[in-house]
Amino acid sequence: MDVTLEIHGTLDDALDLVGDLERYALAASAEFRDDPPPPGTGDRLLRRALEAPEGVVLTARESGSEQTIGMCLTGPLVDPLVGDSLPMVLVLEVHPDYRHRGLAGAMVRRVRQELAERGYGVLAARAGHNDDALISMGERWGFVRSWEVMVREER
Repeated sequence: MDVTLEIHGTLDDALDLVGDLERYALAASAEFRDDPPPPGTGDRLLRRALEAPEGVVLTARESGSEQTIGMCLTGPLVDPLVGDSLPMVLVLEVHPDYRHRGLAGAMVRRVRQELAERGYGVLAARAGHNDDALISMGERWGFVRSWEVMVREER
């Protein structure tokens, strides 16, 4: 598979990704929310990523094609106590027809390279507490569990 990884640095360069980001945000939030994200989430995600130094917008396309087959988007994760921020993977998605071929790992490596060039030596990611496959994949890529977030919901 011959794939082109492209980093999008401007809003004009990335506006066509908003529809994909809407779908990815809906899928990614389904585990954490009972209700869907509000309309316009894809646009807000894209703008926030492009405005932040921790933000990288990367797409994967088969060479010679305009179809996006994968996307990785990072943005700031802000420490609520002291306000420090570090880059965090907000979206990592590979089209189902292209999964299990190493594309997600290649996208994360490229994003880490870009962030290193910007002076960031760390990248955070999240996984649901029962998502053993995602946790295992992250650990194979060198991610380690750093902290746990607990949520209590009143019903």
